Amino acid sequence: MQLAVDEKPVVEKRIKVIVPIPMDATGVANRASQLPVNLIAPGFKPEFVAVEWGAAFGDSYHNMLLMDWTVFQAGIDAENEGYSAVVIDTVSDSGLRALRSRLSIPVLGPGECAFHMAMTLGKKFCVLTMWDEWFPLYEKTLTEYGFWPRCASLRSIKTRPDVAELLAGKEEVIFAKLKAEAEAAIAEDGADVIVLGSTTMHQSARWLADNLPIPVINPGLIAYKQAELLVQLGLSHSKKAFPFPEVGNDAGIRKGSA
Repeated sequence: MQLAVDEKPVVEKRIKVIVPIPMDATGVANRASQLPVNLIAPGFKPEFVAVEWGAAFGDSYHNMLLMDWTVFQAGIDAENEGYSAVVIDTVSDSGLRALRSRLSIPVLGPGECAFHMAMTLGKKFCVLTMWDEWFPLYEKTLTEYGFWPRCASLRSIKTRPDVAELLAGKEEVIFAKLKAEAEAAIAEDGADVIVLGSTTMHQSARWLADNLPIPVINPGLIAYKQAELLVQLGLSHSKKAFPFPEVGNDAGIRKGSA
């Protein structure tokens, strides 16, 4: 079809969403389902990409290091690949600050975005997650971002997560456990907003929002929409806050892949 003289072809703004755990196409598709098609703004295209190697779970300081490193590796070429922004698909915000130092395009983490959104909707939030082994992930980000005074509690349902299949087939049991723990956070901890502690929990977000008296934050969706907003506004992170390295080593970083 020939364009009118004053028409310009629409160029999609691609957003790279980095999954911090290596997985197959089915697992990546399950992660991508956190973004309903109707909520993706016209002209934007999210592309979910899993790291090539690394941690199986973020259940230890060992794996936290692997997640930081492999997400960083997966993101350093995003700007050269033509992406308009990067979103890290984990509430641990693995590799976030290192990527901001390396890139000029916006780099968003669900943890930071979710905590800030929670504080636009309430006064104290509870991070509600699958198991206690993920608590160090939040302890790291809450400390880095200075959010401890606004965090009512960290709570889990003490259930080992499935980072590929997510909550599919377990909704009846898992959703009820999450609701009970959220109600305890409201009654006992003073929480007035719930932040889901993992993007792998996105399937529970709508149900919990419909069955709790306070807002429920779906962190992956919030981070993605924040990325769209920054791209639309022409904003990105401060290079005074996140300066480029004087001497980079991209070749060495790429060589570090398995």
